[in-house]
Amino acid sequence: MEYHELNPLIRGRELELISKETFDRMLQVDSIEDLGEILKTTIYSPYIHEGFEYDFEDNLAKERSELFKWLKESSPEPEIVWIYTMRYTFHNLKVLTKSEMTGKDLDHLFIDDGFYTLEEVKDAIHTQASSVLPSNLMTCIKEVREYFDASSVLQGIDVIYDRCFLTEQRRLGEKLGYQELLEEIIAFIDLTNITTMARGILQQQSLGFMTTVISSSGEIAKENFLSFVHSDLESYIQFLQSTNYSELLKPVIQDGMIDLVRLEQLKDDYLSSYYQIAQTQAFGPLPLLAFMNAKEVECKNLRLLIIGKRNHFSIEQLKERMRQVYDA
Repeated sequence: MEYHELNPLIRGRELELISKETFDRMLQVDSIEDLGEILKTTIYSPYIHEGFEYDFEDNLAKERSELFKWLKESSPEPEIVWIYTMRYTFHNLKVLTKSEMTGKDLDHLFIDDGFYTLEEVKDAIHTQASSVLPSNLMTCIKEVREYFDASSVLQGIDVIYDRCFLTEQRRLGEKLGYQELLEEIIAFIDLTNITTMARGILQQQSLGFMTTVISSSGEIAKENFLSFVHSDLESYIQFLQSTNYSELLKPVIQDGMIDLVRLEQLKDDYLSSYYQIAQTQAFGPLPLLAFMNAKEVECKNLRLLIIGKRNHFSIEQLKERMRQVYDA
């Protein structure tokens, strides 16, 4: 019931989403100029001008920042918003930690997550203390510092933060107590592990490395994944076909290989499907999460179309890379 005031507002914002029909029209046009003419009929019209394709990414970032700010202020549970924007929090931790360790200015890679400013994150990384960032994030920041003091391999920074991200997702999902949300989080962790393990086998990574990068927060046991470290991809695929994800993975498995690019796309579409139930819910946080996911998918598709039309990608090349459009 706490969401009874916010959800009607979310329904109103859903009407601003670009429809599947409009995306289909944009897909068919021949030039970036024609794409811009269609975008003039959407909420992105203020950003369309001659050469709009060169600053559209910056304008999308501004749009995203304003949305996160509004949702954080409007939501009865701001942590619901953070569970979605947390991906940007951890992106910022990776980038700004590398900046701290190497002395390079990487501030331009910061993405507003709606919760923690550039200065707050930089200060937490530099001083190893913060009155703003949650204690779990500080524990992770300190773990990364300890790692880097013993090893100067930058890849390890990403590995530790990625694992912390999945752990924090599961912890917060359980704390919030919404079953559909927790199921989505667990599926996200499992599919991330599935992809990571496939890459590890192809790259012949060590047991030590895979032990670090595979999360123990999913439904599929970490030990099951690690048993394939010194195995081949064919054996791993046979294992995947015995899991609850066997039907889902069929389109990306062919001739004993996994199409990892298509798997990322499939993962996005599958997780979006978890939010479809939000269309029939008047209460609870699912409509909010569904809208945030729909905006993320919309932005990904717009980036793809603008880059694709600018570089003369074929319609087929664009179509096979586009994410499923949320049907509001």
